[in-house]
Amino acid sequence: MSPYLWYLVCGAASYLVGAIPFAVLIARVRGIDILREGSGNPGATNVMRVVGKPFGYACFVLDALKGVSAVLIGKGLALEGGVDPQLMGILALLGAIIGHSFSVFLRFKGGKGVATTVGGLFTLLPLVMLIGAILWLVVFFIFRYVSLASLVLGISLPVSAVLLGQNRASIGLCAALAILIVIRHRTNIQRLLAGTENRAGRKKS
Repeated sequence: MSPYLWYLVCGAASYLVGAIPFAVLIARVRGIDILREGSGNPGATNVMRVVGKPFGYACFVLDALKGVSAVLIGKGLALEGGVDPQLMGILALLGAIIGHSFSVFLRFKGGKGVATTVGGLFTLLPLVMLIGAILWLVVFFIFRYVSLASLVLGISLPVSAVLLGQNRASIGLCAALAILIVIRHRTNIQRLLAGTENRAGRKKS
């Protein structure tokens, strides 16, 4: 089979994995439509605020596992098709994040992709992701804003990739993820600048 067909299969499979709307399914167990409650975002943070912390943590783990699974699928397909496993892993992670952010099951709406990014990058570029995770924790515990911590994490990815001497494809992936995270958090940025963003532990008014 042509390498391009392997790339297509990888992209389609990882997109469908990423598109599984765990936030919606978890909230539905409690009889809640997460798309109509809180911020309306189908992600772990909104699930945590509206449904409860245990459900939010479960959502984060499941969303992160989408990234892990996609990368492993990509590398497995690479071995089967005799193509570059790193490139397939990168394609798979991008596919999963796009699937999560623009899910076919939610009429091409979705979450912000941070958890899926974390899971996938820990599998693909563990040291880059470790630095980002440490920065996330530091920013979160100082300022208590999940969105601000996520933005710092995203921006740190290409910087860390360059400083750690990653190849161009990996640096390009990290740059693309940083841009996507910033774009997906644009309303949060507006609220941060206006001083109206919700801190962790406070319900949305």
